[in-house]
Amino acid sequence: MRYIRYASIAIFAVALILVALANRGMVTVRVLPDEVAHLAALNPSYDVPLFIVIFGGVLSGLVTGFIWEWIREHQERAAAARQTREMNRLRGELRRLKGEKHQGKDEVLALLDEAS
Repeated sequence: MRYIRYASIAIFAVALILVALANRGMVTVRVLPDEVAHLAALNPSYDVPLFIVIFGGVLSGLVTGFIWEWIREHQERAAAARQTREMNRLRGELRRLKGEKHQGKDEVLALLDEAS
């Protein structure tokens, strides 16, 4: 199973390298569109390889998706925490009640009573 994982990672790495080599031409990335840049009086632009733009877009999409999913699952995490607290409270109460039930009894009889 470990070899399949390593093979998958190697195939993915080779694919990324091939995409980077095929798209290494320089492109100009502007922060603002030309129409808005005239109003702002500045328009920084950068010359970067195209594969950086592609990988940056994929990475920013992944990060945005992870954050969106984390925010969306907040209610499920809160409900799970409430259920865990309630379960711990009930376990403590059950432990206390079992102790009261067998209080004053012989230990052997208490163990036999629990087994049945």
